[in-house]
Amino acid sequence: MKEDQSRIIREQAPRSATREHSVPLYLTSSFIFDSAEQGRAIFAEEEEGMVYSRYANPNTSEFINRVCTMEGAEAGLSFASGMAAVFASFAGFIQNGDHIVSSRAIFGSTHQLLTQLFPRWGVTHTYVDAADVDIWENAIQENTKIIFLESPSNPGLALYDLEQLGRLKEKYPHIIFAIDNCFATPYLQKPLQYGFDLSIHSATKYMDGQGRVLGGIIVGKKELIDKLMFFIRHTGPAMSPFNAWVLSKSLETLGLRMDRHCSNALALAEALEKHTEIIQVIYPFLPSHPQYELAKKQMKAGGGIVTFEVNGGQERAFRFIDHLEMIRYTSNLGDSRSIATHPGSTTHSKLSEQERVNLGIKPGTIRLSVGLEDKEDIIKDIIQALEATK
Repeated sequence: MKEDQSRIIREQAPRSATREHSVPLYLTSSFIFDSAEQGRAIFAEEEEGMVYSRYANPNTSEFINRVCTMEGAEAGLSFASGMAAVFASFAGFIQNGDHIVSSRAIFGSTHQLLTQLFPRWGVTHTYVDAADVDIWENAIQENTKIIFLESPSNPGLALYDLEQLGRLKEKYPHIIFAIDNCFATPYLQKPLQYGFDLSIHSATKYMDGQGRVLGGIIVGKKELIDKLMFFIRHTGPAMSPFNAWVLSKSLETLGLRMDRHCSNALALAEALEKHTEIIQVIYPFLPSHPQYELAKKQMKAGGGIVTFEVNGGQERAFRFIDHLEMIRYTSNLGDSRSIATHPGSTTHSKLSEQERVNLGIKPGTIRLSVGLEDKEDIIKDIIQALEATK
């Protein structure tokens, strides 16, 4: 999983006549045609060229090209948010009567798409709980259009064997295999190398890394991306040039940041496992994680999320959060600053109690997005909040 950092940094939009060193912001809604004939040719797709920033823009193109370089993808499309990207990865392909196979452990809004919105279109789904590839294959029906999963999942950090699923793709080439790769980022995990068709990210998270802008991206096979282009041209989930500019610059430091996120997260996870007020700690690179060997096989490191359960249920979890001093409480993740979240009452609150149980979300579950602060300060704040709420 060697990362070509030089290529990522040097992948830039073409330099303009002003000879700028840093890529400028292209805050324009449309682009000039040199002639009526050129306008006709571009719209007829006989000639390449920018038309309208809802379709493409030099800033969004640079961002897409950089992510494609990281993922080893043929093509990509950017979106206004991560959920816009997730939605498009389904809606751009499905039609009435289709079926989706999905991991049960998915983000709350993705769950709502499958259970509340897509049934209106006559689209059904089957959830798969286990990592066993045979169980995935047994869930496939004649009308299955898409297989979708998150790995690691939000917030339970469940993993799926990407190599085994890639072999399943070889048996069912007509089915689109898509993965939400947000938690791992392209730096830690490259699903396309295993045969997946599409890799999806909320760029709002680690790709930005500082909690500033929203964005989403899908990269993968050009044939599928071309089909999705029709969908986004006529539905308009476009990323703004400004957000693309911010995100593209942030990608230059993604590897450096992820190394620090991961080392801090592992140190915190190891410290929490020793604390008597913690019932369970979940982190892919902890030997206690049930899929520890799989994590080491397909991920460069364990990621920046540590999920743990405090003793005392939701009441204790709330008091713990309120006693944090340095770490802030918000529903975002992937920030340079450490963030605590109580999934049961926020990001996954719209799920039923049983649905949360199925995902391993208990009343005392805390999702900790481990930031870039000194690891000693992060651990100190967590421990003092645990001790103060005994």
